[in-house]
Amino acid sequence: MRQPAEFSARDDGTIALSGPLTVATVGPLDQALRGLDQPVGAVDLAGVTAIDTVGAWTAWRLARDSGAEITGASAEARRLIDAVSGARADPDVRAPRAELSERVPGAVGDLVVGWWQGTLGVVGFLGQLIVALGHILRHPGAMRGKALVRQLELVGVSALGIIGLMSFLVGIVIAQQGAVQLQQFGAEVYTVNLTGRLAMRELGVLMTAIMVAGRSGSAFAAQLGTMKLTEEVDAMRTIGVSPMIVLVVPRVLASVLMMPLLGFYAAVISIIGGAAISDVALGIPFMTFLLRIQEVVPIRDLWVGMIKAPFFGAIIAMAGCYQGMQVKANAEEVGARTTMAVVQAIFMVIVLDAFFAVFFTNIGWG
Repeated sequence: MRQPAEFSARDDGTIALSGPLTVATVGPLDQALRGLDQPVGAVDLAGVTAIDTVGAWTAWRLARDSGAEITGASAEARRLIDAVSGARADPDVRAPRAELSERVPGAVGDLVVGWWQGTLGVVGFLGQLIVALGHILRHPGAMRGKALVRQLELVGVSALGIIGLMSFLVGIVIAQQGAVQLQQFGAEVYTVNLTGRLAMRELGVLMTAIMVAGRSGSAFAAQLGTMKLTEEVDAMRTIGVSPMIVLVVPRVLASVLMMPLLGFYAAVISIIGGAAISDVALGIPFMTFLLRIQEVVPIRDLWVGMIKAPFFGAIIAMAGCYQGMQVKANAEEVGARTTMAVVQAIFMVIVLDAFFAVFFTNIGWG
């Protein structure tokens, strides 16, 4: 059994330490010494059988705080006490902070460099994707058909429920809020025009893109990030399998192919939602609303939505796959990259939608 370190107080104010003063035994002794409420005249180390740096520091601290002297120390103990007493105990915890005039340009420079490196990474990733698609065009057998079908199911079929519910409610909101404003001018009949054109041209595909970004884009990033973390991607490269062809291309193609269908589906459900609330709140019969849609919504509005949808799908899938393939360090980075994928996808979708709005207006499809 290990001998404990002990102390005793003498009548002359001397604190006599005994036993081994080592890191394994000095803990309880240090706590007891800190609780002393009597004056200390000297610290006697004659009874110490072994000592290390921690024990020497404990004895020296007691003597320093009490203004006492250390007696009975062996040559080893004296050497250790001299060493710990000469060490600085108050080093700077933080590095010196630079001036504001240096910190701000430095932060801006780091941000610009980060953006530039990110841009280069995205361009490189796009180049790898194009090369992989070119290889598939030259060698169709390299395409993983089952993987593509699986991603079509995950991106499209599995999302029908949530996208349908969201679109139905959005259609209700558009029709109800539009009718409230149009009633001020006695033009509530134009609620049909507002709901139909807005759903077909903008909100159907845009809300679908945002939902797909949050649902499938995040899944792409998390799946590929986890595979990168567990070195499955490296294992594919080792056995001669291209991760771009096996993992990225099916996800990108699935998003590009399913976005127009999901966008059209969302637009139709939004119109049905608008027709339902109009029948209840405005007195416009359900079927009359739907028949009126055919008259007031030009076919080019449908084409505008369908043209934008594949681009939105490509942006979402590329953001998710790119961020997933950038995971390197730990599981926390998987979460961070997943968040970045969703934010970047939604941001780029909105920017691209604004670009298309200006483009179609300039070509007379406004």
